[in-house]
Amino acid sequence: MAIGSTVEVAGTGDPVILVHGLGGTGNVWAPQVGILTRFFTTVRQDLAGSGRAKPHGPVTTQSLVDDIFATMAELKIESAHFVGHSYGTVLCQHLAAKNPGKVRSLALFGPIRAPADPMRQALKDRAAKARAEGMTAIADITVQMGTSASTKAHRPEVAGFIRELVMRQDPEGYAQTCEAVAGTQAADLSGLRCPSVIVTGDEDATSPPAAAKTVADALAGSKFHVLGRCGHWTPLERAEAVSEAIFNLLYSRAS
Repeated sequence: MAIGSTVEVAGTGDPVILVHGLGGTGNVWAPQVGILTRFFTTVRQDLAGSGRAKPHGPVTTQSLVDDIFATMAELKIESAHFVGHSYGTVLCQHLAAKNPGKVRSLALFGPIRAPADPMRQALKDRAAKARAEGMTAIADITVQMGTSASTKAHRPEVAGFIRELVMRQDPEGYAQTCEAVAGTQAADLSGLRCPSVIVTGDEDATSPPAAAKTVADALAGSKFHVLGRCGHWTPLERAEAVSEAIFNLLYSRAS
């Protein structure tokens, strides 16, 4: 996997790798990067099948984890703090389980361990819809189902940005990512001891608080927070609270 326009590196300091989810790109983290780069080196990567990154083979959870490791190797990053959203939290869990020495800390927003069976089928159906109809209807559904009532009513710029992110996805790349999520299994987190924080929204239908708590319970010593007036697109809907959670974790790790 060659690094080009699909990876953005900014700032100086300890590396923080930001991993987006299904329907997202590295731009999901734009509100956080402006602050983080004052103190850290941020790495944002459009994952294969998303944004500017075309698939370079079948898209699977393992292939995406390998791509992140490859980016670290090319940038000569031995270990990093990892921040994930949605499916990106699954990738963070798998890479931490596979090589815990590369993970200094985990900040997971709207996390899942693995999809329940009904969600697996829904993801396969969504993949078929993307291939058959394109991204317009999927973008509309994503905003309607994925954001809080407050976001839809009072934050049209956030809802519009999310819709634009999804609209710009390549239908085939998006479909393959849906299938990757549908096929993923829960990572074994039993041996992990890195500092971690788990955050979800009170209106997150993909990662409702009870489900997100199972991720926190699987990570020894993790902190758990539920944000009010927030759906699944945590980094955009509650940008300041997400930045605060990341900073609190990174500075508690440093102290």
